[in-house]
Amino acid sequence: MSATWYECKVKYRKFDEASGTQKVKTEPFLVDAISYTEAESRITEEMASYLMEGEEIKITNIKVANYAEIHPFENCDRWFKSKISLIAFDEESGKERKTNMYLLVQANDVKEAFENTVSTMQDTMGEYTIPAVSESPIMDVFPYFSGDEEETERLEEFNRLKESTPTYNDDNEELAMADSLTAEAEAE
Repeated sequence: MSATWYECKVKYRKFDEASGTQKVKTEPFLVDAISYTEAESRITEEMASYLMEGEEIKITNIKVANYAEIHPFENCDRWFKSKISLIAFDEESGKERKTNMYLLVQANDVKEAFENTVSTMQDTMGEYTIPAVSESPIMDVFPYFSGDEEETERLEEFNRLKESTPTYNDDNEELAMADSLTAEAEAE
């Protein structure tokens, strides 16, 4: 059974690190559920960890999200929406048909999101293009968990990837220059 993702907009008090004060924010979260009622119940339960004791949330909107798949990646902290156009050739009309689908991919920037989308699609048999990758406002993703042992492992892996801390590759320019000079000297 494929997952149905619901985008839930939640209004709650959040600590603003820049100003050092509590601010009321409305932010979207993604939850895997069977119905709107379950989505409301699950987001209320999941948001409890974001709240201080005695605080409440207000769910301002719940809608079905149009994501075909969700892909967390290690050491990433933001979510990006990737538009994938699957290309099929219609033999009867002799024309190309494009079918669009959307993936939610975790990354640190748009370039990395594009690369993560390509790696996600690498086993695809058909042709496809990636016409758009944009940052999503989604703050967090909460997959469904039934309690099965196999699902426990998948959920743990999903959460491990999702919660891993980002690493930034700051290349050491001195070492990179030394490597390129060494490579040039060896080539001569």
